[in-house]
Amino acid sequence: MSGLIGKKIGMTSIFDENGKNIPCTVIQAGPCVVTQVRTKEVDGYEALQLGFDDKKDKSTTQAAKGHFKKAGTDAKKKVIEFQGFKEEYKLGDALTVKHFVEGEFVDVSGTSKGKGFQGVVKRHGFRGSSRTHGQQSMLRAPGSIGAASYPARVFKGMRMAGRMGGEKVKVQNLKVLKVVEDKNLLVVKGCVPGHKNAYVTIQK
Repeated sequence: MSGLIGKKIGMTSIFDENGKNIPCTVIQAGPCVVTQVRTKEVDGYEALQLGFDDKKDKSTTQAAKGHFKKAGTDAKKKVIEFQGFKEEYKLGDALTVKHFVEGEFVDVSGTSKGKGFQGVVKRHGFRGSSRTHGQQSMLRAPGSIGAASYPARVFKGMRMAGRMGGEKVKVQNLKVLKVVEDKNLLVVKGCVPGHKNAYVTIQK
């Protein structure tokens, strides 16, 4: 699907025409620069490689510098390919938040906040054990995780403590509430994955 690369600015709320308070997320969507054009003749598929957010440190390799120089742009921090653009673009073209219109629905993908190693109560929503009758050290413990001599093992997929968050998450069908073209801001209904200033992809 066609889309743009963006950066999560944060959450706020706005009022609709009926006076209802709607929670929403503000995303800086673009401007994105076309850094490569994939074609069926050369690559076997059609797509646009977009770059977002200038990279000013010295860690850019010479190969990457040459790649961005072909497009006539500075090195970018985030580079992602998108398919399904109806319009034709060439190297160096800039795509802005005008790619979206108010009222349409988009999918937003990003990396969720990392929570580290968490127990079963936080990770899976377990209730925990009773707080009475001499209970002391098993309040947030998972309890039994398997049978005894048969099957004599723990089944795959058993919900247990472990690393939580830091995974790719896609939130679908978020309504575009507002498009601020002069500041390249996109306001979508609801929440999107990631921390503030995290990179996200917005797809039609």
